[in-house]
Amino acid sequence: MCRLFGLHAGAEPVKATFWLLKAPDSLSVQSRREPDGTGIGVFDAGGVPAVFKQALAAYDDAVFATEARELKSKTFVAHVRYATTGAHTEANTHPFEQDGRLFAHNGAFGELDTLDARLTELGGKDLVLGQTDSERMFALITLETRRSDGDLRSGISAALGWIAANLPVYSLNLIITTASDLWALRYPDTHELFILERAPGGHRRGQPLAVDSSRIHGHSRALDSKGSVVIATEPMDGDPGWRLMEPGELLHVGANLESRSSRPLLHDPVRRLVLPDPGTAVPGSPADP
Repeated sequence: MCRLFGLHAGAEPVKATFWLLKAPDSLSVQSRREPDGTGIGVFDAGGVPAVFKQALAAYDDAVFATEARELKSKTFVAHVRYATTGAHTEANTHPFEQDGRLFAHNGAFGELDTLDARLTELGGKDLVLGQTDSERMFALITLETRRSDGDLRSGISAALGWIAANLPVYSLNLIITTASDLWALRYPDTHELFILERAPGGHRRGQPLAVDSSRIHGHSRALDSKGSVVIATEPMDGDPGWRLMEPGELLHVGANLESRSSRPLLHDPVRRLVLPDPGTAVPGSPADP
């Protein structure tokens, strides 16, 4: 399963240190059990997105994934990919950038030819540079957001509503960041996605942010006396404030950490997708080589 991580640090940029794949699998393990890509996305002082990513498989150099990266931003998104569609290439590695937004996805859906036809109909097939279902989903969100005069909530709702009604869906969990905002969606209930609205110092008063899982580790001394919001595939520390998002819940975190949840997707997908064994392509999707 892919791993998602998002962080909103509030109104001012903060420095944070990230390790991806802190405990990577042995390279002697079969390649289908190895991670297929890792990436971190941030925004510079001028609000311009910057993405640091590399495709990883059993035969690739894992230096990028295991060395610490110090980055400064108001919002952060990190992703560790386990591919269901698309080759192990940088073009297929999250996060993706479109219209000044960064996007990462955990899940899968099928019948990508049908989605390609929809993207062509809306005039946005050129947004897709790789092979993944994830980038196609992001492209549909981008196009629907443009059609909604830049209203990202409406764009997410329209795009994912169309996917849920027309394609077989396994999971559409996602994180989208801008220079000032963070959005997260859990849909449907296939995979978990957690939120921590962290008070200054967390549950251990006065301590810096230190979140950790087997795949992603983050640390920020700057977030000892400031609040923050963390989104993750799994709880990453002992803070009792971690909350499992509801199926269909769309969370928006604004510039000053004000949070708002809505439920734009009230129903399950029309067709539930059951994934085959690991390493097998999703039906209707381009197969991994």
